[in-house]
Amino acid sequence: MKELIRCTWCQDNGILQEYHDSEWGIPVHDDRKQFEFLMMEVMQCGLNWTMMLKKRETFRRCFDNFDYEKISAYEEAKIEEILQMPDMIRSRRKIEAVINNANCFLRIRQQYGSFDHYLWSFSGHKTILYQDHSCRKLPAQNKLSEDISKDLKNKGFKYLGAITVYSHLQACGIINDHAPDCFLYKELIQKYPYSII
Repeated sequence: MKELIRCTWCQDNGILQEYHDSEWGIPVHDDRKQFEFLMMEVMQCGLNWTMMLKKRETFRRCFDNFDYEKISAYEEAKIEEILQMPDMIRSRRKIEAVINNANCFLRIRQQYGSFDHYLWSFSGHKTILYQDHSCRKLPAQNKLSEDISKDLKNKGFKYLGAITVYSHLQACGIINDHAPDCFLYKELIQKYPYSII
């Protein structure tokens, strides 16, 4: 049986590869999953994504399985409880940012019907393939992530700069940055609508 070709960054035969094969770049249209990814991006700031994946179950316990409605109502006692949770990242500022972002997330849902509809509207509800990325010239951010980051900040979100937002767009499938020879690159463009820029 021929071995699958994957993006080079995920070839650890472990947690990164599993994340790549089952989640990264596959279009997300579920608001709770969108919030989960955004929450992990906030917690990741200054750290690495492998650590976030390893701590995912801890985050799930701390943040009520990423239920943004429950998180939006957290008060000081809950923050203290989270800070004492074993294996948790002990950053009050990040935890407070997650709570703040849950409230902003709810406002977007109220205004647009869903966060999914809001976010995907920036790409015309299609995955974007950037032609110059095919030779692996991947930026840390681009105009799309800058525009979305600016809009999110105007809506009150924290810890979601253009670089962080770009990572989120890759993760939730708005940008397909799989290597052209990666098995998922072709699978995704065969299965989901896309536009080439």
